[in-house]
Amino acid sequence: MMATLTFYLAGAIAVIATALAITRSNPVHAVIYLVNSFFALALLFYLLGAPLLAAWELIIYAGAIMVLFLFIIMMLKLSPSSAEKGLVATRGQWVPVVLLAVALASCTMLLTGLDPATAQEAPRWHASPRDFGYALFKEYALAVEIASFQLLFAAVGAFYVGRPDKMRDEEDVV
Repeated sequence: MMATLTFYLAGAIAVIATALAITRSNPVHAVIYLVNSFFALALLFYLLGAPLLAAWELIIYAGAIMVLFLFIIMMLKLSPSSAEKGLVATRGQWVPVVLLAVALASCTMLLTGLDPATAQEAPRWHASPRDFGYALFKEYALAVEIASFQLLFAAVGAFYVGRPDKMRDEEDVV
């Protein structure tokens, strides 16, 4: 019962945090909400019996890709709208952040407080790292390569867009 409640609560947090990330005009706030959503997704993966996938969600998405997003935001010098230029945020701006953080913290506490002997509601599927690697690089090799090319194209595009205007103008003349 408690694992099911935690699962639905983490799912609701993921949906709400993603919706808030999409609707924010400040790009840094959007990234923070997206990180919150990734933490909730990692909790969902863990509850579904995929601890390796949960760890990758945290390390790769919440860690590395969000750092890349923040780097691109700084490189492109994206700024929030003129209405949000004040350094001090109002209480209304902090309410969603605090609510999502408290909900995620309570989900994590519920998960760590569960007795493993009584938490056998959902079936657990575990794959060894060897089986996972075989499936990823043998059966789904094309999908992995397509994703890696997309990341490469995004990095090259960000580099091109972030170059100084003087370099870009000289290249257009040639």
